[in-house]
Amino acid sequence: MPIREGDRVYILLEDGRDYLVRVEQGKSLGTHLGNIDLGELPGREFGEYILTTGGKRAFLLQPGVVENIFHMRRKTQIVYPKDLGYILLMLDVKEKDRVIDVGLGSGAMCGALARLVGEEGKVYAYERREEFIVVAKRNLEEWGLLDRVVIRLQDIEEGFEEHEVDALFLDVPEPWKYLRQCWEALRGGGRIAIVSPTASQVMEVLRGLRSLPFVGISVWESLFREYKTNPLTFRPLDRMVAHTTYMIFARKVFP
Repeated sequence: MPIREGDRVYILLEDGRDYLVRVEQGKSLGTHLGNIDLGELPGREFGEYILTTGGKRAFLLQPGVVENIFHMRRKTQIVYPKDLGYILLMLDVKEKDRVIDVGLGSGAMCGALARLVGEEGKVYAYERREEFIVVAKRNLEEWGLLDRVVIRLQDIEEGFEEHEVDALFLDVPEPWKYLRQCWEALRGGGRIAIVSPTASQVMEVLRGLRSLPFVGISVWESLFREYKTNPLTFRPLDRMVAHTTYMIFARKVFP
């Protein structure tokens, strides 16, 4: 697939350093291994490499969800990909679904949800802070997903404008205060995922879920470890991102 003017390209250098750029004539990317003239990229194929001015290889790849998240503009903490993938599976998000995302932040989870609901689905994103919405909109537009998202600058204390949604993701400081509103927005059997970084928050959420008609309640933590890829020194990396958040899941039923 040929690269075109205006495309976003994930550039992976031979030493593992990476960049995400938009192809523009007259622009160059400066790296520690030399410069790359972005005007030379149109017409080349994804998967090819070009040489930097320092004679080092730079591989030209298409960006995916993980690359978008790690290179996105952000003002907030993100849901790490190691957690995000499991949350999407547990929410069972698929094409044509209607999903609520509470705590839009910089748009990482919203973008992942929008990618899965497809052109006929919709994500309704709620955020209280306008400065976060500005950043999230730019990210979603950059990823080509903004048309699948309805963004509401709105507090959810009074509830949601949508009802009978298939799934709901809740990422706010005190999620137990809004569980009733979430229950009312979900369809029967609909799924909810809540993230909380501390054990005390999780206990409050569990108390709240058990006081409402929710079943299938579970709590998970994802510990993920990367390994060195040199076959002569294959072993875990010296550092790892350990605890990031607790993930709480449940499904709505009727009393």
